[in-house]
Amino acid sequence: MRRTMDQSTETYDYIVIGAGSAGCVLARRLSEDPGSRVLLLEAGPEADQFWVKAPAGMARLYFHDQMNWNYFTEPMPQLHGRRMYWPRGKALGGSSSINGMVFIRGHRSDFDTWKSLGNPGWGFEDVLPYFKRMEHNERGADAYRSVGGPLWISDPVIRHPASTDFIEAAARIGIPRTEDLNGELHDGVGFMQHNIRHGKRHSAYMAYVEPVRARSNLTIRTGAFVRRILFEGTEAVGVELLEGGELHRVAAAREIILSAGALNSPQILMLSGVGAPQELQRHGIAQVLASPGVGQNLQDHFYVHTSYEATRESSYNHEITGLRKYWQGLRYLLTGKGYLALGSSQAAAFVKSRPEEPYADLQISFRPMSFTYRGDGVVEVDDRPSIAASVYRLRPAGTGTVTLRSADPREAPAFQPNFLSHADDVRAVIQGIRTIRQILGTEPLASRVIEEKMPGPQARTDDEILEYMRAHGNSAHHPSGTCKMGNDELAVVDERLRVRGARRLRVVDASIMPHVTSGNTNAPTMMIGEKGADMIRQDAIARRT
Repeated sequence: MRRTMDQSTETYDYIVIGAGSAGCVLARRLSEDPGSRVLLLEAGPEADQFWVKAPAGMARLYFHDQMNWNYFTEPMPQLHGRRMYWPRGKALGGSSSINGMVFIRGHRSDFDTWKSLGNPGWGFEDVLPYFKRMEHNERGADAYRSVGGPLWISDPVIRHPASTDFIEAAARIGIPRTEDLNGELHDGVGFMQHNIRHGKRHSAYMAYVEPVRARSNLTIRTGAFVRRILFEGTEAVGVELLEGGELHRVAAAREIILSAGALNSPQILMLSGVGAPQELQRHGIAQVLASPGVGQNLQDHFYVHTSYEATRESSYNHEITGLRKYWQGLRYLLTGKGYLALGSSQAAAFVKSRPEEPYADLQISFRPMSFTYRGDGVVEVDDRPSIAASVYRLRPAGTGTVTLRSADPREAPAFQPNFLSHADDVRAVIQGIRTIRQILGTEPLASRVIEEKMPGPQARTDDEILEYMRAHGNSAHHPSGTCKMGNDELAVVDERLRVRGARRLRVVDASIMPHVTSGNTNAPTMMIGEKGADMIRQDAIARRT
């Protein structure tokens, strides 16, 4: 057996690759044992910029050249050959440092389905304690929520009247009200909560790592680009990384945990020789372990945006444009409140696209403002009073792939999400747009609307709405599933998140989801980090000698 490490190599007990939503949780929990040395590696920079901390700063981070991987998909035939922009966080906190801060766990049946697919310990009652351990909910504790955890969960500092009217209008067409979208009743309409603390983004890094960064047994390296995992046989022994323009090797005495996210974790595995044999051969990569599911089962939420010109008091566009934006900036700096302290969406409705669905398969999100993505990378608030709603199918039938372009780690992988490739996804999203129109056409919201701008009156038939979806639909930026957990031939990890066929190697991030959860994915990804850390400590693999 070839030795890839030697006695002089720098060694840690655990190496965590990726300081994102799961990786930060792992670093905090694994370093709670003072006898374990933990190394957290992040390819991006620190995340202490003002626009990271200010919730409204997410617009400035959408195309950031240092804190974002700025990925694009492959051309998609179903979307007229469009290449879709796919932002991914590249900084301490990962995507939790650039996202919209929406805190949605998902439906209890999501996790019960994971369990039914051969993953004991992942049902809703199994994962609920980890969700509760994570959070400090400003509303207090109950059977579903908790206080005292690292992550602050808060209500919007401003509950805009138009958002209240959205909830009322949805209720009038039969959607039940819920006081807590993460509580007993998930299917319904209500205000969202966000991971915002005292007016500032509370990312995974800010919640989990920043308070314990001084621990002597926790080492954090930014600008550390992992090229591959090093193996002796099928045992993971270390990582090879670029840091400051120099190549380094670092050894792991116990385990390597891959938490680079659903787009980068499969890439790193394949570059390391773990993947489908034909994919590795295509790029001349020596096979360490045949794992045909690596990069398969890619799932994401296909997102369709609608906007409506509205009465002035129905929108806060005018508050964050022109001269008034400077007043809002001063207000935010002095108080931590105002419109710059809000997350991306105010309210949401979880509804069925048809009666026979077992539980809600559509998420409709509402915001009393609107914006446009410009071609030069600027996200710009619209200058006219407008409100907006979006919809996506929660459990898409279509799946895609992550594959390599080359054996060069610096070259982005090829992403093919296959949006709108399944008839059920098309049907459901069309119904979602019709449901948005129904809600926006119901009082008390209807009298706030002046005119539908997007899709507009030219999109009335199913075919016309589908054409709008093909031309304007986007990603909700919730990729998952590419190193899925299970026991079938495409399962990459087992229920303990250990890479099947390998030793001392786990994947702990959104890529292990057998199916994407019903809602925004940041909260369940952090839960995976909490549960993964517990399993690693319970298994307590002996140190390599």
